[in-house]
Amino acid sequence: MISTAKLSQLKSIGKKLAGSSRKTRIVSASALFLTALAFGAAGVAPLAPDASNLPVKSISMALVLPDLAAQISAMEQDQQNFVREEKVRPGDTLAALLNRLGVDDGAAANFIKSDNLARNVMQLRAGKRVQVQTTGDGTLQWLSTTLNDGPDRVPKNLVIQREGDRFTALQATAPLEKRIEMHSGVIRSSLFAATDAAQIPDAVAKQIVDMFSTDIDFASDLQRGDRFNIVYETFWQNGEVVRTGRILAGEFVNAGASYRSVWFDEPGSAQGGGYYSFDGKSLKKAFLKSPLEFSRISSGFSMRMHPISGKWKRHEGVDFAAAIGTPIRAAGDGVVEFVGSQNGYGNVVVVKHWSNYSTAYAHMSRFGNGLRHGAKVAQGEIIGYVGMTGWSTGPHLHYEFRVNNQPRDPLALDIPNAQPLSPAERARFQTVAADMLHRFALLTPADTIRLASR
Repeated sequence: MISTAKLSQLKSIGKKLAGSSRKTRIVSASALFLTALAFGAAGVAPLAPDASNLPVKSISMALVLPDLAAQISAMEQDQQNFVREEKVRPGDTLAALLNRLGVDDGAAANFIKSDNLARNVMQLRAGKRVQVQTTGDGTLQWLSTTLNDGPDRVPKNLVIQREGDRFTALQATAPLEKRIEMHSGVIRSSLFAATDAAQIPDAVAKQIVDMFSTDIDFASDLQRGDRFNIVYETFWQNGEVVRTGRILAGEFVNAGASYRSVWFDEPGSAQGGGYYSFDGKSLKKAFLKSPLEFSRISSGFSMRMHPISGKWKRHEGVDFAAAIGTPIRAAGDGVVEFVGSQNGYGNVVVVKHWSNYSTAYAHMSRFGNGLRHGAKVAQGEIIGYVGMTGWSTGPHLHYEFRVNNQPRDPLALDIPNAQPLSPAERARFQTVAADMLHRFALLTPADTIRLASR
């Protein structure tokens, strides 16, 4: 509350201001009211205690410092193990590999050199991963790596383990992880240059050739700007690619024409595994477009001047120029009708196919292993190798396609396809095909899709 004395003082001040204008009186009255409130507040606000008068309480505690020497001694007594990994380098010796891995263990090195299984470490190819565990002084505790003797061999885990002062080497089948990879490429010069640029293994690139060889001659049909998409299997072990598998789907755009195929191997299928178009038709044609994977046509099916006789006559086949020793593949399934030497043909093989079709392969340097009269051959099987036997001025394959024993131009034939899937199989096939079409869409550049939609 405001005291009586202060109230009298405020009334006195108010009388002095009574002669002012109304506006001034209102403002002054407001100011007086605020001032009164300030005085009143000042009169009732409590005072904070003086900090110097507050009681002080102190607490002290004796801390025991750790015995660092004891800690260091305990750490030294505990064995410290280290795990390291290195890749085998070209020209590596066992000593160089172990040195990079931090292994300083003569007994371990001697065991690897002397044990029949452990010495595989010295024969690892460049790029193989090797893991070890060692103590702080380089004593080997264990060594682990993967052995793989080829694409058709099952990978094995090799483990060398220390047991006291002795070592043991164990080998066990390594579990494989199958992955699906997708890649695309553009032809700038050749197929293999494009697959190398796309980091596609050569084993997969060869499958691309086999997959589209009935539609594309990869020696003469490729054009700059052709492109391809592929989906294929890879098999991994311990984070390392062990081998590649089958191409599951492929798309190749050659000279503006698109060729697509998808692998279908549904259990119970009467047709068995094979490549099909996306409408369910088998892509395996009766005959390959070329008996050689990579070559060039040096002479076509036409009239020409014979290089030896000098006479103008009809050339009744197609000549494929290639290096001596290039493998020659059977153009289709059939039975060997003739194998041997035949006048100007030199070493020649004739294969009889179904109905009235037959094919002939001349000027071979040698025949395929075990090839004999009456033997069955499958499409793509190697039946011989390019040479220049008989009437030949250079290494090449003379290839003839005959109908009723009459020569026909193999490059102009309309080669039929195998039987398509049944309706029941087609339903299962469409599920597989839809997944692969989705993957192709992910691989195809957006600008290409826009151009195709116009």
